[in-house]
Amino acid sequence: MIKMTVAELARVTGAEVLLEGASDVTGEVVVDSRAVGEGGLFVAFAGECVDGNAYLASAAKAGAAAVVASADPGEEALAAAGAAGCAVLRAAGDDSEEFLLRLARAWRELHPSWFVVAVTGSVGKTTTKEMLAAGFGSQRRCHATRGNLNSLIGLPLTVFSAPEDSEVLVCELGMNHPGEIGRMASACRPAFACITNVGTSHIGILGSRENIARAKAEVVSGLAAHDGAGPLLALTSSGDFTGFIERGFCEPAGVETLRVGSGEKDAVRASGVTLDAEGRARFTVTCSDGWGREVALSLPGRKVVDDFLLALALIWRAGLDRDVATDSIEAMRPTSMRLDVREAASGARVIDDSYNAAPASMASSLDVLASMETAGRRIAVLGEMGELGDEAARLHGYVGAYAAAKGVDLLVLIGDELAGAMAEAALTMGLSEDAVERFASVDEAVRVIGPVLAPGDLVLVKASRASGLDMFVRGVLDR
Repeated sequence: MIKMTVAELARVTGAEVLLEGASDVTGEVVVDSRAVGEGGLFVAFAGECVDGNAYLASAAKAGAAAVVASADPGEEALAAAGAAGCAVLRAAGDDSEEFLLRLARAWRELHPSWFVVAVTGSVGKTTTKEMLAAGFGSQRRCHATRGNLNSLIGLPLTVFSAPEDSEVLVCELGMNHPGEIGRMASACRPAFACITNVGTSHIGILGSRENIARAKAEVVSGLAAHDGAGPLLALTSSGDFTGFIERGFCEPAGVETLRVGSGEKDAVRASGVTLDAEGRARFTVTCSDGWGREVALSLPGRKVVDDFLLALALIWRAGLDRDVATDSIEAMRPTSMRLDVREAASGARVIDDSYNAAPASMASSLDVLASMETAGRRIAVLGEMGELGDEAARLHGYVGAYAAAKGVDLLVLIGDELAGAMAEAALTMGLSEDAVERFASVDEAVRVIGPVLAPGDLVLVKASRASGLDMFVRGVLDR
């Protein structure tokens, strides 16, 4: 919720006031006209499929105090808004994204007491964000990014939705193109941040892993001290671009870096890591000031140990009680469609990791599948990954080869040519032909694979969101 006059909105965003309203904005900021509430602000986007400008009138009639157009609103919309006492603004340059970012920065500046923590990286952003929210939330009034609101649109909505009495904001920053993380960091102005890793997500757009590292490191440009704390960036010592980010971005900006990992010199270190029968990590954590304890995470996978170390590093440096925070993180449950283990009616266990995928996260999830005990078969149901550009076939091949190396009993591949690249690599690596099944559609895979799942089987489901493998999960759970 925000509280601003229409004149203030125009001043901080550069928008043009086309029609004065009858009241100030005192409600939620939304980009979906169906979500408009009394006194709210509706910002219209001219999308590829739906033009939000066509809903300016309906938003005004629904009680919006102001609407923001990204094109000529037309006489009908102006008349409807006037009749409803709703103000109409037109975004500078018809750029609704920039309107939201400018407004978010202004709203953030009106709340200097907020301690903002930012999370970015190729894999593990959401898990690290949830760990930070759990740890900080155990001792402070904490507001965090909900769902996948980690974009140029989602980040401002996260800032606007923070309760006025929030003490900590945990903001997840995702990106598709260079410059996006820098713009988001400038809007939310974090004191602390962490980069989980630099992988191959969006390599088709950015061209190389070094360019991906540069894009992630843009978060440094938005870091600002808060009451003497920060600016601080936490990184994993094992990351092959950690030194590159430290030397090329943090040192010139005067930003302190904190390394976490398994090395003796790491500020936060995990040792003696083991995985139990459910793939959950057990280890000892120690900090450079001598504090330490045993940790038992409820989330599966070796990868989440690094996520925990990054979260704990920032929680520690913020001055919070690490034992209380760790207790809260240990009690976390998996986020929907992210390594969420569920039982199907057939008696098989399904590891639902269908929310999204990149080569590194595919490998991490296959590690989880291999580490969990099961009385039946280990089955990997994999779909295609997006935004890999010219590297797509090669990287899909790596995933297929890795699945074969992990010794899956059945590899189910869904998709077209890229699924074929995974199949070819898996067969080349020695997986037998009768252990590889290919399907063109999710529906076909459910019809064939669903009936043959048996008690004791352990099934990993993983792909990019566009592949729709959440439908496979729902299909087999109901059988």
